[in-house]
Amino acid sequence: MPNGGGGLVNRPPTALYPFSSHYLETRGLRLHYLDEGPRDAPPVLMLHGNPTWSFYYRNLVNALRDRYRCIVPDHIGCGLSEKPDDSRYDYRLRSRIEDVNSLLKHLQLDQPLTLVVHDWGGMIGFGWAVNHPDQVARTVILNTAAFPLPADKRMPPALSLVRDSSLGALLVRHFNAFSGIAARVGFKKPVSKEVREAYTLPYDSPDNRIATLKFVQDIPLDERDPGYDILHNTAKRLHLFANKPCLIAWGEKDFVFDAPFLNTWLDFYPHAEVHRFPDCGHYILEDGGAALVRTIADFIDSGNDPKQGQPSGNDLEHG
Repeated sequence: MPNGGGGLVNRPPTALYPFSSHYLETRGLRLHYLDEGPRDAPPVLMLHGNPTWSFYYRNLVNALRDRYRCIVPDHIGCGLSEKPDDSRYDYRLRSRIEDVNSLLKHLQLDQPLTLVVHDWGGMIGFGWAVNHPDQVARTVILNTAAFPLPADKRMPPALSLVRDSSLGALLVRHFNAFSGIAARVGFKKPVSKEVREAYTLPYDSPDNRIATLKFVQDIPLDERDPGYDILHNTAKRLHLFANKPCLIAWGEKDFVFDAPFLNTWLDFYPHAEVHRFPDCGHYILEDGGAALVRTIADFIDSGNDPKQGQPSGNDLEHG
């Protein structure tokens, strides 16, 4: 499909990505999203991060779409969405949240949803959710954040290079240093060549890699940075979900979203059902495999359990 970035983005093989494409015109741009499952079924909103796209959630969608309505957007600049230059789109957290809100208004969902977030999806998803708490029934948190950098966490040097230097920008835009490297180190367990290629497929030219750079440049570290106010205010309102069911699945080999981030989530949600994976990395849904997908599906299926939302104290380690 034409993507606005100067080329065509090919879809992965149907066997890997067996979904129909939908598009929303927003800000004069085409936002791609999946809308799988019965239209009157309970909705599940899945938000990806950087440098992934809706492909990241394919196995979870396959596991749920017979009984849930699975909504999975590609953020502008990512996946099969349009990839404009920054004269046509403000690649900031505020824009991302507004895009999600526009999509949900367009879909006119009439019942509370399950929010599933990974990486930047946490900041975007909870940034939307704190302004619509009644529209969220439960949350699934996968190696992400929705609060400022924890006090005991330093910015990884590799991200600082990309965020703050022209060399880092050059490496990402012209040598695919972010998406390409992530497709090598994001997994801690073997994946097929076809899966690796599918992750990088949308980012096949410098123009098409704009979002992978802009996401890193937009990481808000202090009050001087655009988006920090949103992140700070989101953190102050995370308590709105303290009594709602929450599942946290955490790959402990993630060099960015590591123990300080997980501990911060547990401060907010001590009642969460926690699954720690010592042998898994940032791409936890890939490394966790079918067993993790079943765990998440079972958690969502438990939505009619009258005991849900009560402190469970569940903290499971998976080897």
